[in-house]
Amino acid sequence: MASVRTSDETRLIAEAFVAARRESRGLPDFPGVVPATLTEAYAVQDHAIAIDGRTIGGWKVGRINPPIDGVDRLAGPIFTDAIVDARDGLEMPIFADGFGAAEAEFLLRFGAAPPTGKLRFTESEAADLIDAVHVGIEIASSPFAGINDHGATVTVSDYGNNNGLVIGPAIADWRSADIRRWPVALDINGEPIGAATAETMLDGPVGAVRFLLEALAARGIAIQPGQWVSSGAVTGVHPVKVGDRVATRFGDGLRVDCAISAS
Repeated sequence: MASVRTSDETRLIAEAFVAARRESRGLPDFPGVVPATLTEAYAVQDHAIAIDGRTIGGWKVGRINPPIDGVDRLAGPIFTDAIVDARDGLEMPIFADGFGAAEAEFLLRFGAAPPTGKLRFTESEAADLIDAVHVGIEIASSPFAGINDHGATVTVSDYGNNNGLVIGPAIADWRSADIRRWPVALDINGEPIGAATAETMLDGPVGAVRFLLEALAARGIAIQPGQWVSSGAVTGVHPVKVGDRVATRFGDGLRVDCAISAS
């Protein structure tokens, strides 16, 4: 496919996605020329963030498989108004005419901002910026039903395919809890759908934070204390539809549930 070459093309793609999200309507096709590179895709994302206007409360990290030019993860914003605490009867929206999925994830919260101008981080330095780790559910949803069928640059263009985050229970003593080895499971409508551990997630949840720190520093985006990192789907990306019920289990007894509604 041809590459995105002009700022006008970048603007038009971003405006189309933001408008579709605001109006809760589907997009039958990608709204423009598919970005050829991650740099072009993030230019679309940056423009969408600017015209969206909502406050960013966190960032989702997802896997790129196979990697693109050595990059094996992607990032997208999670807006504050789409971040909710887990509770009985909680409903989380997806775009009924687009793509929807639920993902069991470890959620890490920044307790401090990274040093200004720092571009590279070790896992230890990334961990030192985290003040809490919770379990939760990422709601992946986009107005474009084919968002996951056309490669990472399409996914990046629409907020990394994020539409919400459910914050579940905190993990006590998370530094010593060895969460990479915890069993994680996800059920839909009472049926087992996925089970795995975070050992399958590249270098794990803290590695996802390290990636995000470097990626946002390269884009000139400041991380704020209190923002969350949704560190990647442990058991996979599991499609859901309106009316489904999602239940996740982490380790020995931590659980997060929600129902799926229409955006």
